[in-house]
Amino acid sequence: MNERLLEHERRQMEEIRQLDMEELQIEEVDSDDSASSSDDELLRNGRDEGISTSGFTFNTSLASMHTYLGEVDDAHGRLSILEGGRILKLPMFYLQGVVLFPGATLPLKIVEDRFISSFLKALNQDEAPCTVGVIRVVGNYYDTRLKVAAVGTTAEIKQYRRLDDGSINVVARGQQRFKLLRRFTDENSAPCAEVQIIEEETPLKTPKEAFAKLASVSNPNPNSEDSPNASASSAKEKRKKCLFGSPCSCSSYEKNIDVYDFDESSSGEEELGLGFGGSDMKSNDKSKKRWRKKSCGARRTGFSAPLTFWPKWVYDMYDSYTLARRAAELWKEVIIKPALDEFARKPDVLSFYIASKLPLSEPTRQELLEIDGVSYRLRREIQLLRDLNHIRCKNCLTLIAKRSDMVTMSNDGPLNAYVNQYGCVHEVITVHNANGLALQGRPVKEHSWFPGYAWTITNCAMCGSNMGWLFTAVKKDLLPRSFWGIRSSQVADDTVLDQREE
Repeated sequence: MNERLLEHERRQMEEIRQLDMEELQIEEVDSDDSASSSDDELLRNGRDEGISTSGFTFNTSLASMHTYLGEVDDAHGRLSILEGGRILKLPMFYLQGVVLFPGATLPLKIVEDRFISSFLKALNQDEAPCTVGVIRVVGNYYDTRLKVAAVGTTAEIKQYRRLDDGSINVVARGQQRFKLLRRFTDENSAPCAEVQIIEEETPLKTPKEAFAKLASVSNPNPNSEDSPNASASSAKEKRKKCLFGSPCSCSSYEKNIDVYDFDESSSGEEELGLGFGGSDMKSNDKSKKRWRKKSCGARRTGFSAPLTFWPKWVYDMYDSYTLARRAAELWKEVIIKPALDEFARKPDVLSFYIASKLPLSEPTRQELLEIDGVSYRLRREIQLLRDLNHIRCKNCLTLIAKRSDMVTMSNDGPLNAYVNQYGCVHEVITVHNANGLALQGRPVKEHSWFPGYAWTITNCAMCGSNMGWLFTAVKKDLLPRSFWGIRSSQVADDTVLDQREE
């Protein structure tokens, strides 16, 4: 397999060298609008230059505003949040390859008559004006029917514009999760459904009366059992005494918990079987060492005296605010941009944001949407952030990119939804470097999601599956010179690879 891949890449590089030998007559102009290269030069720049370390000149707000849709008008008569548990009928949009989360932006180009009817119905309905239901569907290879997910998200129509050809450009925003109860079509053949709004829980927080603050002290004896340098075995013994011995023994264990924080929480979950996913929660040795080193750097620590039987780390397993801080820290290590420190104060908002932006496969993101409970969703996201390392083709598992290759080309994060001129919505992961991809066709400058870039279709070099696009700059002062857009519906998670190897 590797030999086939190397041979294909050698042939492709030979073609690029041949293009380099051709003498192309290019007119030099100063205008930004006309400062572009030939198709052949775009391909060469895209493959050779990659992302530049000298700067980043692309305006990422252009992609987040979906300026490629043209001018759109604000919708009026929008409805506020619907009451949890409410059952109502909504016009529906069934989308392949898309999982919409509350707070995420969804661009649409409606070209089919039945979905145009759904859109018009949403504008004029009294029960929930300017609101549609969006739910993921999956093709069934054994027959012509589609499998519909059990949970979807309501979308508020924020802007739209009807075009001369009858199609409608729409910018919508995810609002609330719902359970699908019944599907039907109305008298105008508009897809509709009866749904029940999911009532979201209030983020959990450790009760203040569960612990009392002690004064900050320095450890006088760094080699004692209560020091951060104590062995892991002694820490486990203290945990057992704390859990199954007298409640007063929690105070000594609490010192170790404050020092070992993330490391000790993980081991405690595994022993008690309280962790989300049970035995599937695999620890990462590097992560544990990192958290331990970071925590042990402090010489003075404020301790908490437990006033209940359970120690603090048990509460931290379900404290939404503690989990939100951990998730934000891991996001900073793995994804880097945008920073999510402010979102840590709103665990429910943070959990949906991370779920909508993680560069994961479509089924995994649907799994996150269906999880009830902010704490459980954050715990699963922490696990996924720690495991995230590679982006692979879901069909042949060819390595396409690493997590370090990701680049944020939109203010909304490294993964976003975009719609093409035919009405197909794609969720795209942007990376500055990719392997195992073959180009198909010539660069196209029209209908580009990223102004100033031309796009070229890319396929997996091993199995031929369509993986996304190569975007190459058509303006000389635009950085990065190129990047890749990988369809999330075509990638496999590292966890899937681990299961296949087992």
